[in-house]
Amino acid sequence: MDIQEKPPYDTPFEWIGGEPQVRQLVDRFYDLMDLEPSYAVLRSSHGSTLDDARDKLFWFLCGWLGGPQHYQDRFGHPRLRMRHMPFSIGIAERDQWLACMNQAMTEVGVDPVLQQRLQQSFFQTADWMRNRAGA
Repeated sequence: MDIQEKPPYDTPFEWIGGEPQVRQLVDRFYDLMDLEPSYAVLRSSHGSTLDDARDKLFWFLCGWLGGPQHYQDRFGHPRLRMRHMPFSIGIAERDQWLACMNQAMTEVGVDPVLQQRLQQSFFQTADWMRNRAGA
């Protein structure tokens, strides 16, 4: 399937496999962040535990992908940039976040066409989140 063709599902949430697959993706993402030395800069920008971040990303991604609005139901509008301002986010953090998410998507078996589409959207969002010049 070409990236420009109509997707086989109404929403990316359906395409990815619903809540169980979103949870698996988020859990693998944070497991990799904890385990892989190549994500050390990204990991150091989080607190001592990743439990809160796991839940928030899961809730956010469910809604962002077109599923239940768990995040908004709990916290209101995501206001991603504002909520991430307390954290120093440069190119290194952006690139490690994207690499970690890409690895997680590959490892949990996200459809390659969906993965490519999500990578584009994730890059745009992650680049917009940068609040520090340079690496």
